[in-house]
Order: sequence, then structure tokens, then C-alpha cells
Amino acid sequence: MTRAIITGGRGFAGRHLEAELAAAGYDVVPLDRGDRFDVTDRDGVHHIFAALRPDVVFHLAAFAHVGASWDTPIEVWRVNTEGTLNVLHAANDAGARRVVVTGSAEEYGRVDETVDRVSETTPLRPMSPYGASKVAADFLALQAWLGNGLETIRVRPFNHTGAGQTGQFLAPALAQRVAAAERESHDEIIVGNVDPVRELLDVRDVVRAYRLLAELGEPGEAYNVCAGIGYRVGELAETMLSLAQRPLRLVVDPDLVRPVEVPRLVGDPTKLAAATGWTPQYSLADTLGEVLAQARLQ
Repeated sequence: MTRAIITGGRGFAGRHLEAELAAAGYDVVPLDRGDRFDVTDRDGVHHIFAALRPDVVFHLAAFAHVGASWDTPIEVWRVNTEGTLNVLHAANDAGARRVVVTGSAEEYGRVDETVDRVSETTPLRPMSPYGASKVAADFLALQAWLGNGLETIRVRPFNHTGAGQTGQFLAPALAQRVAAAERESHDEIIVGNVDPVRELLDVRDVVRAYRLLAELGEPGEAYNVCAGIGYRVGELAETMLSLAQRPLRLVVDPDLVRPVEVPRLVGDPTKLAAATGWTPQYSLADTLGEVLAQARLQ
């Protein structure tokens, strides 16, 4: 049986990935801060990996909020970049066969306006401290393959959501506001910039791509995890409002607008599909409906 470690295993995507791997027959060990696992603790990471002897590592542990990264860039760099370095070295020393390193579509940053869908060869031009930290982690993973022979797979997931995501992110934040409006009988739902265009995948589709890439991806390669379909933030918000139990309206709140915003970020899934046969299985409406249903229970 293949033993898999998931760093950040108690986080949003980590819990879904654990379920995906367990269903596929893996022996899964989730590691997280709640387990006193800290990716910035080099010696601690090495000790745990040496004891567990994983076959494959899924490195999800990260400081994940793009907007908040402007306030704590040093912490972001330590967790996302230094933490990745520690995980790669520990995995190599423990004899792991393969490491999947989760980057982000934010690595691409400001894309030329003539580019409709971003491919893996699009230049990396990060606009946020978060994006820059993920570029560094991406290249550390590439170096581990080229310099150490560690089979790394670099994944660049585009925006995704689902049950269990915190209110720091767009879909659950909107869902919480809609649920509150339904309970309290007010009509306005605040939102930030409605113009950026983003993908929005179901987290279950995303973690399935991670598993497939661990099994079928080429070492050292980068893969977008995306569907190639973009939505204006305003369109996503209106879709959420359409699921409400009574009429609601959007109001832009300047305090929710980020200091710098990538205008459009839509990926090209061709390389992922060619390597794994992956296609998304969950519709946007179904996913947003599940997120809203969870918010109504809180």
C-alpha cells in the first residue's frame, strides 16, 4: 500500500485530499499545526518524515490568503518558501519517491491582456507577496528534481471552493452574507471588486487532479489545475444571490477591494488533461449551492 503524507492535511483542501486518497487505497497520514507539525521547523519536519517513510508527499501546507499576504510578507515567505524547502529536503532524505508541490495560479500574476487562457509556459509575473512566495516554492521543487533527482510535480491550482472553506475566501464569504441576510431580513450583500475574471473549481475536482498527477505526471513538470472557464467576480456573486431564498442585491464595499488585483486569471487545462484524462465533474451551481447550504447551518 502506498503511504502518502499530506502537509496541511487538516486544512480545507487537505481534508478533501485525504478522502480522495483513502478512497483510492492509499495509506494516508495528514500532518498539520494541530498535530504540532510546523513546516518552518526544519529538524521537526526531518524527524517526522524519517519516522513515517512516505512513498509520496502532497505538500499543501501554506499561508494561503492572497490579500492578507500584503500585511505579513515575511511570515508568508517563511511558510511558503522556507517551509517548502524543508519539506523537499526531508522527503528526499526519507526516501520518498515523489512530491507534489502545490503552487498557485497567482504565480502568473499580471498576464498580457491578449492571453485568453494561461498555459504553463506563460511568464511568471507575481503581483502579491503570496504569488512571489509560490514562484520561489515552484522553483525549489524544480531544483529538487534537476539537482537531486527527487521526482517533483509542480501543480498550479486556480481558484477553487467547496464545503469547509473559511470565510476569508470569496464563495464562503458571500454565502455567509447571504445566509445572514436570509436570517436577518436585510437586502444588501457587500462585495469587493466585481470586475476581475477568475475560474472557480470544486475542491473535489482539484484534489482528484492532485492524485492523478502524483500517479501519472512527469517529474519536474508544472501543471495547471483548471477548467479553462472564467467568470467575473460579479457574475459569481450574482449566481450565489440567485440561490438565495429571497431577492438580494450587491453593494461594492471599498474596504474589500485589494490594493492590487490581477484583472483576469483563466487557465489552459490542456496539459493536465493530456497527462491524466482529467475533466471537472462538479458544476458551478452545485458547488455554490453546497457552500451556501453549509453557511445556513452555521
